[in-house]
Amino acid sequence: MRIIAGRHRGRTLVAPPGDATRPTAERVRQALFDMLWHAPWGGRTTIQDQLVLDAFAGTGALGLEALSRGADHCTFIETGKAALAALRANIAACKEEARSAVLAADATRPPRARVACGLVFLDPPYGQGLVERALAALSAAGWIAPGALVVAEAAQEDALDLPGYATVATRSHGAATLHVLRAPGEGC
Repeated sequence: MRIIAGRHRGRTLVAPPGDATRPTAERVRQALFDMLWHAPWGGRTTIQDQLVLDAFAGTGALGLEALSRGADHCTFIETGKAALAALRANIAACKEEARSAVLAADATRPPRARVACGLVFLDPPYGQGLVERALAALSAAGWIAPGALVVAEAAQEDALDLPGYATVATRSHGAATLHVLRAPGEGC
């Protein structure tokens, strides 16, 4: 698994052993970031200079890809011990400690945010209703800026019920579906 583009292009990322962490495949990340960069509702400012939240971060591949492509800062939320070790190693390998914060926390019960983020990635375990629970909790804790783009990865069979969020795009890749959503409110 590697960073696809930007200043860290080609950097290999480590993943914890076992199947507790399911990193987003390179081809899916490539398709996602191409969409964010080139879609009519997207553009460079969708990523560049943004404050990013990578919840259920795992290896940190999504947040590190955003940093590599010009995001200002990324906060990573993860609970798994092995995933946290891999995440911290990947941040160090990319020398992104100054532009990263790692919270060993549950995204469905996050701490209060210091600042709201304009780009949010959610890649929870499938089939547990975690996207809905995490979005509600992250929003209540101030993590999601008005009008922010939220990218949620779910299993194809998972139906998302997200009142107030507008679906901007949906793309299926193998067993996964990427849901790109616009948070309520204006901004970003």
